[in-house]
Amino acid sequence: MIAVVRLAETVAGSAGALSRRLRLGGGTSIVGMVLNRLDPGAMERLAAETARRCVVLSGTNGKTTTARMLIACLAADGRSIAANTAGANLASGISAALLAAKRAGRRKDRNTGQETGRTGESVGVFEVDEAALNDIVRRLRPGLVLLMNLFRDQLDRYGELESVTERWVELAGSLPEDVTLLLNADDPALAFLGNGHPNTVLFGMADDHGNNRELSHAADTIRCRRCGEALSHDFVTVGHLGAWRCDSCGLHRPTPRFQASRVELRGFEGLSFSLLDSSGGRPEAFDVSVPIGGLPNAYNALAAASAARALGVPPETVSGALSQVDAAFGRSEQIFLQGRTLRLLLAKNPTGANENVRFVMSEESRLHVLILLNDRTADGRDPSWIWDVDYEPLLDRLDSLTLGGRRCWELALRFRYAGAPHDSFSVHERLPDALDDALSATPEGGTLWILPTYTAMLELRSELVRRGVAREFWETA
Repeated sequence: MIAVVRLAETVAGSAGALSRRLRLGGGTSIVGMVLNRLDPGAMERLAAETARRCVVLSGTNGKTTTARMLIACLAADGRSIAANTAGANLASGISAALLAAKRAGRRKDRNTGQETGRTGESVGVFEVDEAALNDIVRRLRPGLVLLMNLFRDQLDRYGELESVTERWVELAGSLPEDVTLLLNADDPALAFLGNGHPNTVLFGMADDHGNNRELSHAADTIRCRRCGEALSHDFVTVGHLGAWRCDSCGLHRPTPRFQASRVELRGFEGLSFSLLDSSGGRPEAFDVSVPIGGLPNAYNALAAASAARALGVPPETVSGALSQVDAAFGRSEQIFLQGRTLRLLLAKNPTGANENVRFVMSEESRLHVLILLNDRTADGRDPSWIWDVDYEPLLDRLDSLTLGGRRCWELALRFRYAGAPHDSFSVHERLPDALDDALSATPEGGTLWILPTYTAMLELRSELVRRGVAREFWETA
């Protein structure tokens, strides 16, 4: 049996190395695909061998960034980490990450020839696809499950939000009592998933920072889960998140144990807030500052800090780690090319895209924007969600607009309906052409904002790697 396991691991590792050598990808999934096929129990076995405990996190938006932040906190506390940092969040990616962690723990010191081993408590931190979550939790048996948000996304794959919510309700009801269930209280689809679970912890915003009381037309969860009536809000933050209540039946957002107040957004440069931790006998507040901007990233930092505190990381360690964390590939990432600053903001659903538009509009200067729309499986085959994105505010601020990707002509139609004259933007089906045109329209020393969907972002970064200004995403994860 041991020989079979070692053979499976060797063959899987070789498949990943070959994928990277042939530049077919980072080998972040194929390793796990081969391993799981040859050894169906590999994930469970490797988790038992590699990580003393596991953390699983999921949500529509922010998984990769939040995992990156949590890993930084745990590593600063001396924990050894196994993680799928490249974002491969299905069973194959998690198995591959566990195998990589096992092999890292066996590396030998070049000087002594002795196995270095792993230092500190070993923790697995895995972001997980929403639809795969139930199966992954069953197999990994994590000690903490973090659920961040639920927004409309990839309807052709997930279905409507209610279908995902019902799966998550089933998951919450199946968790052992000693598992910590960490939920976003600001999301009415999630806040009460932990009812009946004795170890439920909530996080949320104490204020909105912008005094926004109106839901956008693209908001998703707008009705009470108990009585079905429309929800009201004391404030709205991102999408349908905020301080919600039902005036019909009295259901309202529960008070979170971890609350972010005095949120200060500093554009692309970063953000800060005060985190109130009520988990002890006496509430304790400490400051958090993150060099990544945007209100969604305030939620990501709040979720990561809450999870870190729930895992026993001291407040000062959390603050120090988050102050040094950098952006994940394609998510508020900044790259320099031909004397221009490229700012990449991934979005693959209406809520994410609307937040990106709001973020870009927070800049006071005139704007140069490249939007890339694909319709591959990881993007969602149906691109009709772009009609729920409020692109209109951009029009009065644009100096140049370039549209690209497999569905660039749908974007062109969307902007024509928004009121953009046909000669006010350019359209290119080939990504290199779109990038070149957008660069030429951006003055030297200027900033080009790039808003891609997921696979368009990967294609863009591959092109930037080819041009010598970026590293492969699996090398930066």
